[in-house]
Amino acid sequence: MPPRKTSSASGSGTRRCEFCNSPSSAKNPVFEIQGQDVCANCVRENEEQLAEMLVSLRADDPTAAPDDAFGSTPMGMAVDALVAVRGGGRSERARAAAAATRPAVRAVPSPKEIKAVLDQYVIGQERAKRVLSVAVHSHYKRIFGAPAATGGAADPEFADVELEKSNILLVGPTGSGKTLLARTLARLLDVPFAIADATTLTEAGYVGEDVENILLNLLQAADMNVKRAEKGIVFVDEIDKIARKTGNVSITRDVSGEGVQQALLKIVEGTLARVPPAGGRKHPEQKYIEIQTKDILFICGGAFVGLDKIAERRSRDRHFGFAEGAAAAAAADSGEPAAAPRAPRFETEDFIEFGLIPEFVGRLPVVTTLDELTEDDLVRVLTEPKNSLVKQYRKLFRLEGIDLAFEPDAVRELAKEAVARKTGARGLRAILEELMTDLMFEVGASTKPDGPAAPASLRSLRLTGELVRARLDGRADLAASLSQS
Repeated sequence: MPPRKTSSASGSGTRRCEFCNSPSSAKNPVFEIQGQDVCANCVRENEEQLAEMLVSLRADDPTAAPDDAFGSTPMGMAVDALVAVRGGGRSERARAAAAATRPAVRAVPSPKEIKAVLDQYVIGQERAKRVLSVAVHSHYKRIFGAPAATGGAADPEFADVELEKSNILLVGPTGSGKTLLARTLARLLDVPFAIADATTLTEAGYVGEDVENILLNLLQAADMNVKRAEKGIVFVDEIDKIARKTGNVSITRDVSGEGVQQALLKIVEGTLARVPPAGGRKHPEQKYIEIQTKDILFICGGAFVGLDKIAERRSRDRHFGFAEGAAAAAAADSGEPAAAPRAPRFETEDFIEFGLIPEFVGRLPVVTTLDELTEDDLVRVLTEPKNSLVKQYRKLFRLEGIDLAFEPDAVRELAKEAVARKTGARGLRAILEELMTDLMFEVGASTKPDGPAAPASLRSLRLTGELVRARLDGRADLAASLSQS
């Protein structure tokens, strides 16, 4: 329960602070915090000292828990009182201390450093990683500033120049790495990260979620620390699903399409939003959490199926006559190979024709395209990243006391199947689950002392391409085949 502010006088006398013995008054009220009486002045006076002590403690021993270190000392109680004075109403001392000592972003990595980290987790998508690295670096350099020697805020020439943020729009098919890119960026920068699904959003007053619930997810990721959440990253997935249903004016209201885009405009650009602390619908009587969104980086992603055809049609409309045919004929006569077709370059008018309103497109100035992963890319996805699926399944089987190995041709067959299903990297796990379920059933060992152990014939397993293809085609039982080999 939130701490209770006591009155300055009661039947049994005046309540006093247990740390400075000051009586409760209108200017210096005393709060009851977990059975202890703490005045507001003690909280404010110890706030800076408390922060310094917590930071030094964390630096000396990163594994130390501030709750255990301070216990019921004045400093420990000040953590709870500080939360009460700020109006947070949370009395969990450990959570408050952790929030106070968690660094925001001490240094902004360079674009090359950001891309180097992305390379460890995301395969391919070189252009997208470059664009994201520059955009994210510029965004957080704008927030946290730069030294005066490098042209920071202390430079009088640029003292009145206010840098605006650049939100990002990712366009790519399912399973191409849009969500993974955003999640990796948040982990690298140590900022709160939230994923929102645009398909559940509706205009205010209709069945569905209000757009402010996106910010509630970010607040929850920041342990309800508003200041920390105001520098976080929000990834809005399936943004293409809120496109206008038709280009013509309709007599029915588009509450899940254009209405949502209109509601997102101010939040994405930057405004003081009022968020219901428990989510759900807004009510006039309830209290709200105010959060400033001008420093929150919004990354929107979507497959935008059919957008490439819109771009190709626009490109054909701009080039007509005999120019293209003459160029192709000249290339054929010279014996030079024809140039490979390039991916269409998306422009603002393409997104507008797709169904996004101009105001919303204008608030997403950084647009980058992710390519569909090829068979070779999927092979790398299975084996190269730090948290690759092959490594995960090898570790899972090692817990059962089994040495599992994937032959290169087996990995290739898995990639071929994902390409055939058109599910991208996200579909690889579904394929592996389908492949491994029966095998896991046979080799799963009990943790009980007298429980059954894994069969001796399955202590060492090697998956070949032939076995994988036979299992995926339903022509063989993987466990039986491996036990006989």
